[in-house]
Amino acid sequence: MRVLKFTIVLLLLAAVPGHGQDGGFPTSVETTEVVARSLDESVRAVGTLIADASATLRAEIAGQVVGIHFEEGKALKKGDPLYSIEATVLEAQVNEARANAARSEAALKRAEELYNKKLISADDYDSARANYDVDAARLRSSRAVLSKMAIRAPFDGFAGIRRINIGDYATVGQELVDVVKLDPLRVNFSLPETLLAKVRPGLRVAVTTDAYPGESFEGTITAIAPKADVAGHSIEVRASLPNRALQLRPGLFVRVNVSLGGRENAIVIPEEAIWPVGQEKTVYVVVDGKAEQRVVRIGTRQPGVVEILSGLEEGEVVVTAGQMKLHEGAAVQSVGGSSAATD
Repeated sequence: MRVLKFTIVLLLLAAVPGHGQDGGFPTSVETTEVVARSLDESVRAVGTLIADASATLRAEIAGQVVGIHFEEGKALKKGDPLYSIEATVLEAQVNEARANAARSEAALKRAEELYNKKLISADDYDSARANYDVDAARLRSSRAVLSKMAIRAPFDGFAGIRRINIGDYATVGQELVDVVKLDPLRVNFSLPETLLAKVRPGLRVAVTTDAYPGESFEGTITAIAPKADVAGHSIEVRASLPNRALQLRPGLFVRVNVSLGGRENAIVIPEEAIWPVGQEKTVYVVVDGKAEQRVVRIGTRQPGVVEILSGLEEGEVVVTAGQMKLHEGAAVQSVGGSSAATD
């Protein structure tokens, strides 16, 4: 008897207008209006800082280190002496070569005078010139070898940690010290190949690193690799980063935000309005008080908002919360919601 009464009640409720699956009470949801506004498109990547110039200086000729002329970590000017390697024998060779060159030069001058007076043959004059040329070349060669015993800074920069001490014997090729240029720095990173048409030299980048939380360092793109990476379907990009305060160091891991420029009248909605269905992105649009589910194509994502490339128009109303309770054609009632109009 109780079962019969319960069944009758359910039938009566189903017959009452405003009740039932398709015509029940409206579902309360949060909504917002689709807006069009200017949108700054950007893309994020990770990269590594590298020095604009860096060199590991090595001994080109073996010898004992007899002088160290720099302080580790201090600034250097191009040509500043860093190490002196014992060069007594080489200095003697330069003196000998200088004396031979002077003697040959004097002999050449005498031969030239005699040749002009036709007192010697052309062969004798040519022989004197050849002797002088050989001795002059030997002098230049000995001086060049001697110059390698003084290790100098190849460019403006900063000295690294020395790897050999005074009194040590430097072998050929042995590492002595690094010289690094810290301003500007370069940052290398990769971007998807799909952005090739949008990325160009001169675009601004903002670099952040865990070494300086909350700080951003501005730079510009200077070069794009002429070929894409086949394996990663990406393009290599390089940017220049001023480092006047010398805060940053080569080798640091950094995050790079590339500004690709702005667009006017971009259609944007709050990110929470997106309702994934399988591989598709959908939104619920409120049309005449009913929920209409649409597939949309999304573009640029920014914190809190997403650009819609197709599927929505400015002024339409989309559901931002409560999608789980909805289905196609469900009656809805808006109780307010978020906005995508704020930059």
